[in-house]
Amino acid sequence: MSFELPDLPYAYDALAPYMSSETLEFHHDKHHQAYVTKGNELLAGSGLEGKSLEEIVKASFGSNAPLFNNAGQHYNHIHFWKWMKKNGGGTSLPGAIASAIDSDLGGYDKFRADFIAAGMGQFGSGWAWLAVKDGKLAIMKTPNGENPLVHGAVPVLGCDVWEHSYYIDYRNARPKYLEAFVDNMVNWDYVLELYEAATK
Repeated sequence: MSFELPDLPYAYDALAPYMSSETLEFHHDKHHQAYVTKGNELLAGSGLEGKSLEEIVKASFGSNAPLFNNAGQHYNHIHFWKWMKKNGGGTSLPGAIASAIDSDLGGYDKFRADFIAAGMGQFGSGWAWLAVKDGKLAIMKTPNGENPLVHGAVPVLGCDVWEHSYYIDYRNARPKYLEAFVDNMVNWDYVLELYEAATK
């Protein structure tokens, strides 16, 4: 399969004031497009043409770093755009994901604190994750373009903590960005959809 840049599922200004049009234009139109363009160049002749994106990510991890970096970031960003929505976030989570956060992570407040801490604690570029591992929810963090797929887990929520995701709006205040993401942008319906698919 070739990589294609998906359209944003909302207008550029839909997430304001928590994420600006300028950030989305740079992040989606420039950064994500660059992963797609470079990924397609590196996919050619890799022996992984025709595989699904998930298969390419897993197969290139540890064996073809340039392809993995671009394929991994393409995978991460396809979901990242869907993990956000206008008037998202907050404490009113759909049933199954709310129950799982209570039973697996000690409740919403602990999830929120631990997820933000994971994002703050990721040195340099990377991601904070809510993932399903061994049938239960877990908080994870990964460097650069890595994601839970290559660590035996399935991501159901991720927050990009590369500087291009927040520097225009928050400068170096990564904690404020993470708080805004959880409290005001998370699309919990999409998280639930991925959670149900990962646990069925």
